[in-house]
Amino acid sequence: MEPLILRLGLALAIGLLVGLERGWRERDAPEGSRTAGIRTYGISGLLGGILAALSDTGRSDLIFAAGFISFALSFTWFKLREARHDEDFSVTGVVAGLCVFALGGLAVAGDYRAAAAGGATLAAVLASRDLMHNVLKRLSWIEVRSALVLAAMTAIGLPLLPNHAIDPWGGLNPREIWFFTVLSATISFGGYVAVRLLGSARGLLLGGVVGAVVSSTAVTASFGQKARSGEEPWPLAGAASIAAVVSLLRVLAVVLFVSPSVLPGVVLPIIAAALIFAASGAALMAKTAPRADVPMSARNPFELFSLLVFAGLFALTATTGAVLMSAMGDDSLIGISAASGTFDVDVAILTALRAGWRATPLQVIEAAVLAAVLANAGGRVLVAVATGTFRYWASLAAVSILAAGIGIAVHFLIVP
Repeated sequence: MEPLILRLGLALAIGLLVGLERGWRERDAPEGSRTAGIRTYGISGLLGGILAALSDTGRSDLIFAAGFISFALSFTWFKLREARHDEDFSVTGVVAGLCVFALGGLAVAGDYRAAAAGGATLAAVLASRDLMHNVLKRLSWIEVRSALVLAAMTAIGLPLLPNHAIDPWGGLNPREIWFFTVLSATISFGGYVAVRLLGSARGLLLGGVVGAVVSSTAVTASFGQKARSGEEPWPLAGAASIAAVVSLLRVLAVVLFVSPSVLPGVVLPIIAAALIFAASGAALMAKTAPRADVPMSARNPFELFSLLVFAGLFALTATTGAVLMSAMGDDSLIGISAASGTFDVDVAILTALRAGWRATPLQVIEAAVLAAVLANAGGRVLVAVATGTFRYWASLAAVSILAAGIGIAVHFLIVP
């Protein structure tokens, strides 16, 4: 009897949680003018749980089905009267009530953990109405369309891609390559949306962060060109250092999502280097006050052409890495990561982490990740030399060498 009581309690709690959000939103309405509030939603969840228990006892799904239909008709009828009175065309309250009833039944007769998660998610979605509407207002149609097209390509195309290597060396797995491409773009898109909500022209610091959401190397080149055109180089080098911090945090996010077992071996050196980049960047930017109107727009990371270029580069690197590892052994992964990381750290990191799925030793993968990060820092300095002035690239080089030295020292201190 005890488990049933607990499950009924969960069904009631789901309804009360959703009812709390609904009741708060309509808290200023006169008493008796609303169809459903915190009590009604709570009872709806409990009713769904009771009917699910009766269905289980009577071994007939018709009991729950009949109860759900009766509840849906009566609840919708009352909501319809309310909508006509208020001249309101929203159906959210009706759908929320039906979800509460169904989640109450799931809590009693199904997976109670899924029911609890569903109830919490439903309440969160209802409470985030204003945030979602603001996001839609700020994003352009091109950005929304890119995300929708990518979602369709992923949902439809990903299952159709072969989930095995199609080359003799075991490096070219189409489904894995596309999955990692989508993962990298999704991480970038999260930062991109945040930047779009904040705005993209609020000074040099935000400009570096905006661009680094997609590519810190591109930021380094852009600021180098500004330095060469006569702008003060030290704040520009400081902003490029802050962009490096974003790049390092992106690396940790990719490692966490793809291969969490690698994270303990790389997190401390990367965090140490990020702190050096952040502190040095702040010091350089403090030398001269940055202008507040420096525009720096971020490229939409869901652009299909960019994704295809990334996927092609990743496929080439993965296949080349597999060939070299077959011929030279696992230790060649470190050199491969360093070489590819000079130009694109995401490709290098994903290639290294993917090697872990082929029983490559964990220490080799960790070293490959750190080698890619180190090489990418060197690559940014080379880009700064090619695009900027001496004071710009020398400042960035000094900060990069210091950050790399601290990171290497931390790595060797924690390695047994």
